[in-house]
Amino acid sequence: MSLTYQSGFGNEFASEAVPGALPQGRNSPQRAPFDLYAELVSGTAFTAPRAENRRTWVYRRQPSVVSGAFAPYEQKWWLSGAAAGAGVLPEPLRWGPFEIPSEPADFTDGIRTVAANGDVMAQSGVAAHVYLCNRSMDRRAMVNADGEMLLVPQQGRLVIRTELGVLEVKPGEVALLPRGMAFRVDVPDGPSRGYICENYGAMFRLPELGPIGSNGLANARDFQAPVAAYEDGSSGCELVKKFAGRFWRTQLKATPFNVVAWHGNLAPLKYDTANFMTIGSISFDHPDPSIFTVLTSPSDTPGTANCDFVIFPPRWLVAEDTFRPPWYHRNVMSEFMGLVYGQYDAKPQGFRPGGASLHNAFVPHGPDEEAFEKASSSNLQPHKLDNTLAFMFESRWLFHPTAYALQGGALDKDYAQCWAGLQDKFKP
Repeated sequence: MSLTYQSGFGNEFASEAVPGALPQGRNSPQRAPFDLYAELVSGTAFTAPRAENRRTWVYRRQPSVVSGAFAPYEQKWWLSGAAAGAGVLPEPLRWGPFEIPSEPADFTDGIRTVAANGDVMAQSGVAAHVYLCNRSMDRRAMVNADGEMLLVPQQGRLVIRTELGVLEVKPGEVALLPRGMAFRVDVPDGPSRGYICENYGAMFRLPELGPIGSNGLANARDFQAPVAAYEDGSSGCELVKKFAGRFWRTQLKATPFNVVAWHGNLAPLKYDTANFMTIGSISFDHPDPSIFTVLTSPSDTPGTANCDFVIFPPRWLVAEDTFRPPWYHRNVMSEFMGLVYGQYDAKPQGFRPGGASLHNAFVPHGPDEEAFEKASSSNLQPHKLDNTLAFMFESRWLFHPTAYALQGGALDKDYAQCWAGLQDKFKP
């Protein structure tokens, strides 16, 4: 599939699938071009500060208010907020690759919640999910009114049709879908697996760079937004809506993907992690992992995120007289990790692509015995850590694992044994 994109994060985009469909000089003319309907999608409150205000005007063949009555819909695996958890354990947790089911499941039905915190009603916190699907959504659409969704494919491409256009996202790339905007996910490569951060809190944004300066980490120009692309409006589809932690369905007589033109700064985005400009030490010591932050969702406490999206991509290791993997650590923040491909340098064996780990606040964690011994005795020459991509959803709130996470077959019940061989070697 050959797609065209617009460049930038938070840009004032403008796109029209039919020349002349985008009104000029005003947002809501008495009659929109081609008898389209003008509709405003607000991602923030009207009175949000200008620098944080997100909204987009869409010009569509039929307004989204045209829909039938909603009926309850069952999705028992996709849960919301801390109340959905089965309990919080004061120990590290790890899961092997989550198995894609054999029974038919599209993206909506294939989501499984691993851990969650916060409250969708209070618009605070996040949930960490995996998606395990083996078929496309076809004549179906989804709206998540509870939070924006950050998708991290691990196996198979996703073709995501949104109201504003189409994104194709492959492993190594991520997609950010705005809260409240309809989308459909197709899986052209067959059975597909990946991770989702469902963010109930403040919208993701690029982190401040501080002493790093004006360039580095994820650059705004490398984010890509779709161009306007509408479907034939004559055929309807089922719409599934997540609202206040529950699921609803209705049958639409026409497609929701009928936007002919749009402009604004609220848009779905894709980002290739290969474009991340890694910052690291060129003298000694492993810097704090916050230098790998791609996106951040702030909380009401400055510098303490509702959620940070952090990646550990290929990079050069050159620090001298330094233990190069991440150090042993206890953190006030809670860390949910996943592995897209390759090996994670602190866990070369048990942490596998398609799996995950969870280290809640002040749960000790760090390199396993093998990684420690190798890093403590190796010849410290410049070394390229290559063919690897791990990531972390880090939150100020405790993650509550779900019953699916704690009772499913992917849970590694022997995880703690990877540190059992670390002996007391003190020689006074």
